[in-house]
This record gives sequence, structure tokens and C-alpha cells, in this order.
Amino acid sequence: MNQFEGKAVLVTGGSRGIGLACAKAFALQGATVIVCGRNEAAAQAAAASVGGKCEALGCDVSDANAVKRLVDEIIRRHGALHILVNNAGVTEVGLAARMKNEQWERVLATNLNGAFYTCRAAARHMLKQRYGRIVNIGSVIGLRGQAGQCNYAAAKAGLVGFTKAYAREVAPRNITVNMVAPGLIETDMIAGMTEDMRAAAIAQIPVGRAGEPEEVANAVVFLASDAAAYITGAVIPVDGGLAM
Repeated sequence: MNQFEGKAVLVTGGSRGIGLACAKAFALQGATVIVCGRNEAAAQAAAASVGGKCEALGCDVSDANAVKRLVDEIIRRHGALHILVNNAGVTEVGLAARMKNEQWERVLATNLNGAFYTCRAAARHMLKQRYGRIVNIGSVIGLRGQAGQCNYAAAKAGLVGFTKAYAREVAPRNITVNMVAPGLIETDMIAGMTEDMRAAAIAQIPVGRAGEPEEVANAVVFLASDAAAYITGAVIPVDGGLAM
């Protein structure tokens, strides 16, 4: 089924993990996918692995001017931007009492400011075309907190509020804005966990396992599809029950 044939999809942070899984899922259903990454070489490699109508562009989403140039280039190449997946994210682990200003600011700059910049740039075109699907990638940590990740939790919790408020602003123009909040997912972000840390984390998950990036991508693709046209401002955990 090619339900996204003729649609241009931008996936930020698309060179690995959840972003790459999203890029592959959209490409399989006929979309033209633009993988965006701070490291352009990594984004190019990811696009090559996806194949089909997938291309790469480099961009640091924490830079508002760079984001505007990114979206303008997509419009120049494809004439429209139909779907935006805000997946770019970074972590800087540390207890709040010892956290440096730079650690706080870097995480909010990418995870929260970056989503705002991309939404703002995309909206200039989505509002004119009276169509758009935006899916922000949050985190269960933004819903329940996590010691040692106050910066990340604040950014992702802020993204919840932004998602709901922005959904209200653009709904009259047939633009939906939703969030998927992953839990423990098999990505590079958890690859460095010790066996004890991993076992302790999984013990908190009702289904008893970590999730796969493709399981998050399935929810993203659904929210971007016509089947989800009446869903906006929603936050959908994909976490095996962890946020309950």
C-alpha cells in the first residue's frame, strides 16, 4: 500500500534509531523522505540504507536560521512539505545539583527549541496548502520524570504542552499535531547500559521487554495517515505500559 505516495516527509534526527525506522516506514509506503541530521555524512548513509525516494540534508535543528534554510530547500526541491516528524534529540545525563548550564541548555536547545523551529518553518507552507501532519517524538521521561535527567524531562514535558497548544492553533487549517512518547527502546541511547541497569529498567515495564524502533515508527505512521485525521493534540505512549 502506497498511502503516502506524493507526500514529502521530513524526519529530523533520522540517521539512526527511531528516526531511521520512521524514514524506512514512510519510504515503504511511497513517501518522498528527507532524512535530516546534524552530521550530514551520517544522514547520507542513512538515506542510502533506506533507498527508494529518500534523500538527506544536514541541519542542526537548534539553529533557527539553519532550520529555515532546510525547509526552504525542501520546498524548492519538492514544492511542498506534508509531514514533519520531530525526532532530533540529545541527552546530557547528570544530577540537577551538579548540572552545568551548558548541559541544561544543549538539551533544551535541540529537544524543545528545535521542535519549535521546525514547526514554525513548516507551518509557513502547511498553512498555505491547508494540510499537514506533525508528529513530535517525546518520551515517557517527560511524563513521569527520571532522576539524573531533569534537563531531558523538562524538554520533553515542555514538548507535551507545545504539542497541545500548537495543535489548537493550526487545527482550522487541516493540520494535526500529535506526540508519540517512547519508553525504553532498543536504540543507541540505551546501548551503553550495564546488564544490571537494563534488568532494573525492564523490571518496571509491564510487558517485560524493551521496545523496537519499528514499534514507535508504526505509531508515527498511523498519526500521519488519513486514518488519524480526527486525532490532534494527543500524546500516545509507546512504552509497554511504563507510564501507567
